[in-house]
Amino acid sequence: MARTRLYLVRHGEQDPASAHALDGGLSQLGREQADRLGRWLRTVPFSMIHYSPLARAVQTAEVVAGHLPQVPRHACDLMADRTPVPSAGQRGRYPDRWLAWLDGVPDDERDEDASALQAAVEHLGVTGDKDRHELLITHNFVIGWFVRHMLEAPVWRWIGLNQANCAITIVQWNSDRPPTLISFNDTGHL
Repeated sequence: MARTRLYLVRHGEQDPASAHALDGGLSQLGREQADRLGRWLRTVPFSMIHYSPLARAVQTAEVVAGHLPQVPRHACDLMADRTPVPSAGQRGRYPDRWLAWLDGVPDDERDEDASALQAAVEHLGVTGDKDRHELLITHNFVIGWFVRHMLEAPVWRWIGLNQANCAITIVQWNSDRPPTLISFNDTGHL
């Protein structure tokens, strides 16, 4: 029985001075969070670190990778900051109370009908011939989408599944049973 275990982590705290910048880096606390995360994960047999190309995720990955020097890493567009928004034909699948907020999502973050996020799940959530552990350093809504998928919840249910900075969510695929949510938003290492 082969399994794939993905460790989904939201980047460290963003520098408040760049909070309104499109691509701000980490605060000092964010760097400390990433360091604690790296120390906590150093015994996991990761085969790869995938991270969002945004500065706060890149910097988180750099700090964590200092504790995992043998693990290859790469910027991965599948981990980019995305917000699932319904297309015109899918708006009825979302509660009315969220539609105005979703209409205001900036164009560069919009993922219509979560097509890119679903592609990320389909690409990364597969099993092979042997066990695989991978670290994904990404953003809140990306993790929310993976969790929603694992729970087979309605398409809008990623809303409100909020991740703490550098918290760990673990999802697992097995070759002989349905996917499983192992842990959600674990901050015990922080």
